[in-house]
Amino acid sequence: MSVIKQQLIKALEQLDEQYTGLFKWLAYQYDPLLGGFYYARSSKESTHFKPDIESTAQAINMLIRNDALSFLPEEIKNKLIHFFQRKQVKETGYFLDDDPMMEKDEVMVQRALGYSVNALKRLGSEPLYPLPLKAKAAPAFTKSVEAYIEKWKSIDLSNSWRGCDLLATSCIYLQEMDEKERLPFLNAATEYLASIQDQQTGLWGEGSLYVQISGTFKLHTFYSKFHIPLPNRDKIYKSILTCLRTEKANDMCYIRNPLDLLVYLDLDLSNEELLEIIQITTKNISRLKRIDGGFSREIDHSPKAPNVAQVKEGECYPHMPEPVFLGEGLVEGDMNASTQATLIRMQCYRLAKKKVLPLQEAVEFFEYVESIS
Repeated sequence: MSVIKQQLIKALEQLDEQYTGLFKWLAYQYDPLLGGFYYARSSKESTHFKPDIESTAQAINMLIRNDALSFLPEEIKNKLIHFFQRKQVKETGYFLDDDPMMEKDEVMVQRALGYSVNALKRLGSEPLYPLPLKAKAAPAFTKSVEAYIEKWKSIDLSNSWRGCDLLATSCIYLQEMDEKERLPFLNAATEYLASIQDQQTGLWGEGSLYVQISGTFKLHTFYSKFHIPLPNRDKIYKSILTCLRTEKANDMCYIRNPLDLLVYLDLDLSNEELLEIIQITTKNISRLKRIDGGFSREIDHSPKAPNVAQVKEGECYPHMPEPVFLGEGLVEGDMNASTQATLIRMQCYRLAKKKVLPLQEAVEFFEYVESIS
């Protein structure tokens, strides 16, 4: 085995060391009475919060990524199904948490819809009521291609991450359409995105390199979902390398988003560049590891309201929604970051073309749940 391949194996082992205690932390976040998961330890220990849709779906994703969902006890599985089904509003088909501010954040609303539908499918179930398009509760911009593209053109991309999130999450309605109805929307959307892509960098929108890459990551979810080739792949890759080498990753999303893009780009990376990427990733993720076993979304703390955490202190974006508070904002692990951390590990193994084995600790998750229930 060559020296560089030995170094790659060592780098992946060092990455795996960051996950000690993660599934014990995850088990603590579960609420056996309400059937969902809390965002952070401070959320569970406070009287102000309840398990929420995003955190519960993210916890399920953590289990899926470590082959643990198939071992889910029937009682917990049924509680999770009922958790999501109780969140669905019969009249509109949307899934909403109790905080009234959530309904005013279109990204949260659209994410919750996708999270809930996918989680129920993974659990072998389905929504109780028709989804928004069939319930005739979807936004007016879904009624025609012209209205849809006008909506996209109205979205401010001065912060690429937030703006592209608005673009990408609106695609949840396209998934409800049949293929014939969807195709004109996809063609118009693809044409519009091509017209505004930076031909030098391959990125979209404005902001720091990490912000632009995060925006481009959001758009890749559109391209990948509908099996559309992402344009200017080589230029995007060069921008990612420059960013990893020169910018500080002060948010877990800044670590995860480039890796998701790299896997989707599916380029032939040299072993030297691959090793560099994994080593940078391990160093970055280690700075967000917390003593409770989880990972924080940000360097200094976990955001109280992750729905507005895309726009950092000193930055601004028009018409930002009100914060939807999920935790106390302490220096602690949070579900948003911890689920991303498990995906980061998977993507590093995929880039290295190594089989992604479950974290050993994952098999003990259900024992941890029983011990704290």
